[in-house]
Amino acid sequence: MLNIALPKGRLGDRAYRLFAACGFPCAAMEQEDRRLVLTADNGQVQYLLVKPSDVPIYVEHGAADAGVVGRDVLLEGGNDVYELLDLGFGACRMCVAAPLNFREDLSAPLRVATKYPAIAKRFYAGKGREIEVIKLNGSIELAPILGLSDVIVDIVETGSTLKQNHLEVIETVLSISARFIANRAAAKFKPGELQPLIAALQAAKGEII
Repeated sequence: MLNIALPKGRLGDRAYRLFAACGFPCAAMEQEDRRLVLTADNGQVQYLLVKPSDVPIYVEHGAADAGVVGRDVLLEGGNDVYELLDLGFGACRMCVAAPLNFREDLSAPLRVATKYPAIAKRFYAGKGREIEVIKLNGSIELAPILGLSDVIVDIVETGSTLKQNHLEVIETVLSISARFIANRAAAKFKPGELQPLIAALQAAKGEII
């Protein structure tokens, strides 16, 4: 049996639909079942429902053989896992956004508010730009409005929230989508279970909305 960590929420719901299409449906997943460990109807897969940011941690430490996680979570955490497949859904961008008509003062460190300090630091280190990171957990758009930061680094889907708060995208940091990842030991010792699943996911991913 493969233990697969799925993120709670919309991303996990889409991931489950993909696994179900690959032959691993779970009746309990489609009901008001509050258990966090559920077994597929065919008994070949066990789903672990966890917080999105915890998926790569469960996989890295072997509590799960594999999992589905957003690329942003994967890059921010830097966990030691195998990235096996881009599942293609949950697509968006991580961007730098600033107030309209923003002019950067290159003589001073750039103040960057973000939920993703590791990604922001790597991005600006690659540009040779000195920054001051301000770690926030919510309402990132408020930071430049109140003068807490010069810019923000955050996920952008439609851009409507930025527009309503008089902000605009000035740079794209990276593209994001859901990824199928595996524990290193599982990739080595369970190829008979993982490889057919990867092939099935690759074949079915374009059909899942």
